[in-house]
Amino acid sequence: MQRKMDLLPQISFSILMALSLRPRHGYEIMKQAEEDSLGKVKMGPGALYTAIKQLAGEGLIEETDTGNKDRRRYYKLTKKGWEKLNAELEYYHNVVKIAKHRTAYENFGWQNV
Repeated sequence: MQRKMDLLPQISFSILMALSLRPRHGYEIMKQAEEDSLGKVKMGPGALYTAIKQLAGEGLIEETDTGNKDRRRYYKLTKKGWEKLNAELEYYHNVVKIAKHRTAYENFGWQNV
């Protein structure tokens, strides 16, 4: 029996990864995603808030009260969000394990990963 895996889009995955550290507001999420991806994931406010709305609608993240008096909205992972992130990370971990056993892996220069 095959297990269906609905992988998140890259921006959504990057948002969940950024929120795995702590609750953050939008600008912090964008900067953390860029840092985590070594500059490969750059999102503007439109893409960010579209993804945030979708992730909140799916129950993966939620707004949180941080006690700050600023006007920024902070977001955090929900229990369901943690579960989704962990499932995605497990999937990618398994993909890397498989890739290590294939000759193509060596052609990418990833021997030391």
